[in-house]
Amino acid sequence: MDVKWVIDLMESFGAPGAGLAIALENLFPPLPSEVFLPLAGFTASQGGMSLVAAILWTTAGSVVGAVVLYYVGALLGRDRVRAIAAKMPLVKVSDVDKTEDWFRRHGRATVFFGRMVPIFRSLISIPAGVERMPLPSFLAFTAAGSAIWNTALILAGYFLGENWHVVERYLGVASKVVLGAVGVAVVWFVVSRLSRSKAQERR
Repeated sequence: MDVKWVIDLMESFGAPGAGLAIALENLFPPLPSEVFLPLAGFTASQGGMSLVAAILWTTAGSVVGAVVLYYVGALLGRDRVRAIAAKMPLVKVSDVDKTEDWFRRHGRATVFFGRMVPIFRSLISIPAGVERMPLPSFLAFTAAGSAIWNTALILAGYFLGENWHVVERYLGVASKVVLGAVGVAVVWFVVSRLSRSKAQERR
């Protein structure tokens, strides 16, 4: 993918430019944060912006983009969102459906963990809006998950320097680990709830 326009943004506006790139990545999922964030870290290592500013601005950009999609889901509803997704290039309706199903099965925690999974990272905001998840909770989970994801990738790019682009190769494995962790957490939650219910029935 040609990232020249992202480089131009960062060179022209510094950390706010990186934040704008990440906001756009949230609104248009095919744009890869797996590329933008390590690139921001590399730019910081070259003195183009401060490391702290890069993390703060990209996290702010993540939250802004997520809030826009939250309100898209809240205002348009499921059917209209699917119809719009069907007309967007590089966006699969099946991805929207999978994300919505994931949200319904696993609840609010998906807003946090979903920030660390490609495609889901952006789309998870839509079912949160459709289901009218309380906005304060949505903002808190989004900011926390985004801060962790952004910090990890920016630091990787910062320390890898000119080899920042290798980060993208390993993120598929990392995303599977996160999905696995979510699955384990959900199973633990269900088992603990069932055990608690049985214990109460015995009393």
